[in-house]
Order: sequence, then C-alpha cells, then structure tokens
Amino acid sequence: MLAFLPPQRVEKILSVGRLSNRIFSKFVSGQCTEAVILGLLCFTGMSIFSMPYAMMISVVVGVTALIPMFGAFIGAGIGAFLILMVDPMQAVWFLIYIVVLQQLEGNLIYPRVVGKSVGLPGLWVLVAVTIGGNLWGVMGILLSVPVCSVVYSLFRQLVRRSEERRVGKECRSRWSPYH
Repeated sequence: MLAFLPPQRVEKILSVGRLSNRIFSKFVSGQCTEAVILGLLCFTGMSIFSMPYAMMISVVVGVTALIPMFGAFIGAGIGAFLILMVDPMQAVWFLIYIVVLQQLEGNLIYPRVVGKSVGLPGLWVLVAVTIGGNLWGVMGILLSVPVCSVVYSLFRQLVRRSEERRVGKECRSRWSPYH
C-alpha cells in the first residue's frame, strides 16, 4: 500500500483494519461466552427437570449456539431426538424448555453479551441480525453484528471529530482577541 497510496490514506486503511480485527476478535469471544452461558442454562434446567443426557445435550446446544439465532434450535433438535428415544413426553418438555430458553437468550442475553463485547448497543445487535439475515441469509446473520459494529465505531469517530472541530472553532472564535 505504501508503494501506491499516499501515507495518510494508508494510515486510514490500517486504522480501519485494526478496528475491524479488534471488533471481530471480540465478537468471536462474545459468541463463545454466549454459547457457554446457554449451555450452562440448558444443563441447569435439564438437571432440575431430571432429563436424560443433560450434560451431553447441553454441550451440543452450547456448541451449536455458536451459529447465531438458529444454532440452539439445531442443538435442540438433536437433543429432542435423543430424549425421544428414552421418554417421548420428556422430549416435548425439553422442546418447550428450549423454546423458552432460546427466547430469553435471543432477546436478553445475546444482545447484551455480544453487544458489550463489540461495543454495539443491544438494539443495534437485534437490528443487525434481523437485517443481515433477511438480506444475506446465514452469512448475513454471522457477519452482520461485527460489520455493523465496525460501521457504528467509524461513524462515532466521524461524529466525535466533527464535534471537536465545531466546538473548537466556536471556542476559538468566541474567545479569540481578534474577533
């Protein structure tokens, strides 16, 4: 880049690259944290309700939860199938529990955990996942939160710089002895 672009442009590109790297790294760690939380909640509920294969199914639900929004349902399908082999009625209760847990996770836990990890308000996390999923499917769901967070951070920097310039000019003109 240094061979073909002006130094200021290279610095801006590198700055956006560093920001993107930091946000995507935090997104992955936030996803992992959220998956662990969901797995633990699944294990806790299954243990309380004395469901079979609680540990194994909770691990499957936690691992599949790394796929935003739909992953836990994939894990729930696998878990329901395993429980169905032992007790069909408990499989129904398991599915009801997972639906409630997924609603709690999708509307409260995910936006807060992942949003805090990437510096994006929870409302914007939900908006990003919804729009990303509608426009680009599964890839949109996976990439919408970190991409939206990068855009949000760049926009915040732009607004901050604009405010500093405006406030700086007002302060200089208001307090300048040459005014």
